[in-house]
Amino acid sequence: MSKKKYNLAGMADTSSLRSVSNGTSGTSDVSESKENIVLNTFKGRIEDIIKPDHDDYYLRKWLKARCFDVDKAEAMYRTSMAFRDRMNVDRILQDYDPPLVLKKYLTGGFLGHAMDGSQIRVELFGRLDIKGIMCSVRKSDLEKTKIVQCEMTVKDLKERSLLAGKRVDGLTVIFDMEGVSTKMLWRPGMQMYLHLVKLLEDNYPEMMRRLLVINAPKIFPLLYKLARPLISDDMKDKIHIAGGDYKELLFKYIDPRNIPACYGGTLTDPDGNPRCVKSVCQGGNVPESYYLQNTQLLEHMKTVTIPKGDKLHLEYNVEKQGSLLRWEFQTDDYDIGFGVSYKENGHLTPLVPVTRVNSHVVTEDGSITCDKQGVYCLCFDNSFSWTKGKRVNFMAEVIAPDDTLIKSEINALIEKGDWQSLSDKFETTHL
Repeated sequence: MSKKKYNLAGMADTSSLRSVSNGTSGTSDVSESKENIVLNTFKGRIEDIIKPDHDDYYLRKWLKARCFDVDKAEAMYRTSMAFRDRMNVDRILQDYDPPLVLKKYLTGGFLGHAMDGSQIRVELFGRLDIKGIMCSVRKSDLEKTKIVQCEMTVKDLKERSLLAGKRVDGLTVIFDMEGVSTKMLWRPGMQMYLHLVKLLEDNYPEMMRRLLVINAPKIFPLLYKLARPLISDDMKDKIHIAGGDYKELLFKYIDPRNIPACYGGTLTDPDGNPRCVKSVCQGGNVPESYYLQNTQLLEHMKTVTIPKGDKLHLEYNVEKQGSLLRWEFQTDDYDIGFGVSYKENGHLTPLVPVTRVNSHVVTEDGSITCDKQGVYCLCFDNSFSWTKGKRVNFMAEVIAPDDTLIKSEINALIEKGDWQSLSDKFETTHL
């Protein structure tokens, strides 16, 4: 897969743009004159809501984000302007103060600028407790906090442009996956994280210049497989995965003076901390004292009532060796017994012994790697209770190993190597 070419200003080279559409089919080479015609058509379509500071450079971003399809670009622009009005984005830096739990546990932070002038952000994905975060705040708080981050970038780039006397644009992200485990396969968390990425793409087109993935874990193909349907082709083209020593990838785009010392650069906190904790939130597990009653986490679950003194066995057929069986559940008011077994010739072999868990206090979740094909059983055990039935909200799924297509796509994103050699050399997560 070839990468799209970008000049310093962040616009794609016109030679690489092939599809100019005004709501009709057909392709043609994009010349500057044709591009200007499309731009003028777009400006005419949105003249009733266009902002005074939305110049041609800015408006071209919306066109590029929709492959110069004017109809789609107009719909995107109008939807975004309505979103900005609804969220009061123009005042959000002055009026919105994120909840304390997000300030303390939402990982990441800004660190200077890349060689091309784009702002640098470090994302510590492996240190993010997305479930704890989602249990502690409303969805709107996560959205507003992401908008605050984007608006801070917009403000910074405007200031940098004034100082440099030229347009400075874009965001370079160091995406550190050290510490990522199977807990990150929690589907609601993945969906929320990608929703926030989509919020950036839909309202700040062409802001993301590049995403530099380092410390990719063994389960990266599974994560990519879950995320791929929600990743746009344009975003995919901006992903770079370190295929060897990640310092080489980082130094390609960022001066070592703007790279934390823990990644091989020279940047530290005033006290010498190599992780730059003054600027980059390190995250960690969110204390349950922050948790709210968050019913939206149950929307993806099924519900069943287990009578007093009874058990429920749920069977899942695993067709491919190496698949992942994962589960999560929550009970109303009372605890429940839970375990996992392998079923063969009518006999159950315990893999996770049945143990009583306080799933009425916090949602339980986990996973196992299925070493062989066959039937695996989840057991909810209420046999110890002779007076109360238990209402269980649960979700379980089998995630098959990465397929050839996914591996091929990942290999195209890796610089200097392939996934097999990378996973063999830099295995950072064990299932």
